[in-house]
Amino acid sequence: MHVIATAGHVDSGKSTLVRALTGMEPDRWEEERRRGLTIDLGYAWTTLQSGQEVAFVDVPGHERFLGNMLAGIGPAPVVCFVVAADEGWQAQSSDHRDAVAALGIHNGVVVLNRADRASARRIEDVLSRTRKELAGTGLQDAPAVAVSAVDGTGLEELRAALGGVLARLPAPDLAGRVRLWVDRSFTITGSGTVVTGTLAAGTLARGDRLDLLGHDSSRTVSVRGLQSRDKACASVEPVSRVALNLRDVAPTDIRRGDALVTPGAWPTTSVVGIQRTTGVAYTDVPEQLMVHVGTAAVPARLRPFGADHARLVLERKLPLVLGDRLVLRDPGSHSVLGGARILDPEPPALRRRGDGTRWAERLAGMDPTGDVTGEVAIRGAIHVDQLHKLGLVAGPDAEPPAGVKAFGAWWVHVPVLEAWQHRLHAAVQALQERDPLAPGLSMGAAQDLLKLPDGRLLSHVIDGAALKQDGGHIHLPGSQDSLGPIEHAIATLEARMGADAFRAPESDELAALGLGARELAAAERKGRLLGLGDGVVLLPTAPALAMRALARLDQPFTTSQARQALDTTRRIAVPLLEYLDSRGWTERLDAGHRKVAR
Repeated sequence: MHVIATAGHVDSGKSTLVRALTGMEPDRWEEERRRGLTIDLGYAWTTLQSGQEVAFVDVPGHERFLGNMLAGIGPAPVVCFVVAADEGWQAQSSDHRDAVAALGIHNGVVVLNRADRASARRIEDVLSRTRKELAGTGLQDAPAVAVSAVDGTGLEELRAALGGVLARLPAPDLAGRVRLWVDRSFTITGSGTVVTGTLAAGTLARGDRLDLLGHDSSRTVSVRGLQSRDKACASVEPVSRVALNLRDVAPTDIRRGDALVTPGAWPTTSVVGIQRTTGVAYTDVPEQLMVHVGTAAVPARLRPFGADHARLVLERKLPLVLGDRLVLRDPGSHSVLGGARILDPEPPALRRRGDGTRWAERLAGMDPTGDVTGEVAIRGAIHVDQLHKLGLVAGPDAEPPAGVKAFGAWWVHVPVLEAWQHRLHAAVQALQERDPLAPGLSMGAAQDLLKLPDGRLLSHVIDGAALKQDGGHIHLPGSQDSLGPIEHAIATLEARMGADAFRAPESDELAALGLGARELAAAERKGRLLGLGDGVVLLPTAPALAMRALARLDQPFTTSQARQALDTTRRIAVPLLEYLDSRGWTERLDAGHRKVAR
């Protein structure tokens, strides 16, 4: 299906035209039919001769209902712009043209309706004026057809023109994320809450769960049923008009301007950086505005940064991404002030003096198609899924641009990465100089120092900083080879035990050498000593030497036999044998016997 919205001044015959094309009545309210005036959005559908299925969203033309008109045209990719051939271009025509231009719609057909009431010369003049008025908009080269919805003149030509426009549209993204702007919410007896909207991308299926982003709160809802063109469907693909029967939500909790989105796939924001695309310079617009996007109309406050860029603070959060088009309207009038394109969907907070100036300079230099490097630079590091949500990358498999490094799903700005590396290296070096016996900077302390967004980034920072990681601590390369002020004392022990491997020093000997528990632990970390507990330390080679002696004994052997074979004391023999047991080199058979493990 394709979706087309009408546009045009009041009494241009838009509803009559839709009725003639579809055979359906688009005016839903009895008051509308009684007064002959479209007040709210109307819906109808048909199949063109080409086989293309088309749904029409009929919008009101009166200036008092401009908000309703914007809700109808906002999500539609194609517009049927109607001008009465007998009356010609009107003030409301300009309002609707401004809305079309603001939304960046560039697919459509110009219809000169009520041709039965105008001469050929009049039709030619109205078309000429219409072309001039549409110059500079996406409809400036749109095909134009003169029709009469009353006697049928030109309807076949109009159907053919619509078919031609629709045939040139790009294929919708069937697998994309869903963002359905709600335009109606009502209750059907026996079914419950039903909402309608235009599905522009993604596929909906019965049983799907969606996030409802409402005016007052957000919640998860499930799709109980689907309809398109009054027919029940198991699934609906874009672009389509769709009705969703929802579970888990009361009809009073959802209304026009709310959005149903793929769970977890859309960011929500109430502050955006924008670029003017049409209309009045931002320096000349009021601070308080009404912002229209999709079917939503949200009060907002605008802070200009020059004529073409501004910071927009919305009254509530909306699911907005890079490139979304907004319509700005003065709440005190019925006219469109202009259009805007979102350049920065998640701008930084402006807390310090000069932040606004720096951000404005960045905003003015942003590429409308997306500044990935700039976004990563602002944040330092960002998860690639968030970049995808913001519309900056196509998906999680995207390649990072120059100046950005990827570590798994995290993208890090190279200068930020280098700053982390420098800061970590300096902290480790300072600790080493201050306390040579320290095992290094703990991983937790390093995380607290750098405040990384994900602890898994730390190993990459360590590697890039030319540091080493061992036993939960970070140290300088080679720093584990030196014991600084206790080097001489440890060398003395090594010489002494090198001559008598199983003569461990007594506590008073260690104290005389200035070796306490902390110093011995440092020597053990560096592989210079082996601690067996209870203050017993030997050289790391002692277990291998012990195994040679024990292997020569008759098996099994007693603790006393082992002590004698090693020519040592029970104080040393017992913890040494327990150490050998723990390594699986010896096997304890009972309270008094062991054997060498085979």
